[in-house]
Amino acid sequence: GVLRGLHYQKGEWSQAKLVRVLQGRVYDVAVDLRRSSPTFGQHIAVELSSDNKRQLFIPRGFAHGFAVLSDTAVFAYKVDNKYMPSAEASIRFDDPAIGIEWPIPAADMILSPKDVNAGSLDQAELF
Repeated sequence: GVLRGLHYQKGEWSQAKLVRVLQGRVYDVAVDLRRSSPTFGQHIAVELSSDNKRQLFIPRGFAHGFAVLSDTAVFAYKVDNKYMPSAEASIRFDDPAIGIEWPIPAADMILSPKDVNAGSLDQAELF
């Protein structure tokens, strides 16, 4: 029931990432935060698992989140920029403007305080 996101890094610290699951199963989500994009505010969601060996490329200007569908999950991330704590930002995983249908019930979600307290898309610092 672990759910993380939606996370991104702002400004010069924005990151593109290639995500893969080495063990377990996750529902992985990317949200377009680029104001000038025709897909602004829209998301894509895919199941990544150690069985299907799929990878998801998340470009700069996108937020990322996931829900763990198995007892445990191990990820591999490849990123094109360093992590900078002062540049991290979050958008609510349940923002109705984005409309993600997470595959786990809200009562079963295990959330960090950062994710519970994240702002909405209309409050976010965007690209």
